[in-house]
Amino acid sequence: MDLRTIRLETDRLLLRPPAAQDFDAWARLAADEETMRHLGGVQPRTVAWRNFAFAVGSWHLQGFCGFSVVEKASGDWVGRVGPLRPEGWPGTEVGWALARAFWGRGYAFEAATAAIDWAFDHLRWSEVIHCINDGNQASVALATKLGSRKLRTATMPAPYEGVVIDIWGQSRDEWHARRKDWRKT
Repeated sequence: MDLRTIRLETDRLLLRPPAAQDFDAWARLAADEETMRHLGGVQPRTVAWRNFAFAVGSWHLQGFCGFSVVEKASGDWVGRVGPLRPEGWPGTEVGWALARAFWGRGYAFEAATAAIDWAFDHLRWSEVIHCINDGNQASVALATKLGSRKLRTATMPAPYEGVVIDIWGQSRDEWHARRKDWRKT
């Protein structure tokens, strides 16, 4: 698989596998306290590197992971959005994390929609979930806007064992029915 050819485009965004030039922006996102409040906490650059390497490696091992999201107009790295399923994960997730400078522009919805389409159509997943910490109202609002609902609670795997999260999600059939309705409007 040539990762350089995997591209999703929306009106304003390009989604592609992470590349080396993304790491500095990735590390800044991981160091931002407000951004990381519901994502396991601030990460020093060395831990951000391990998580970045996990994302790049997952593309090679599994054929998917979160996409780097790039704003077309500026070329700026916006964040990471997309499918993931590390060992022990509670399901087939499409998750999101955007740099704070890009909050409030609708980018998370735009990128998550493209990533969910790709997960269902390319990966052939039957369900997409979103692991959301209690109190993360912005992610609950996004999940709801995407048509997801709270399905269950789960405990995260190591190194976050003991952390209970809400699992939001929907089936492929639910997603495609909703997308058909969106296209009519």
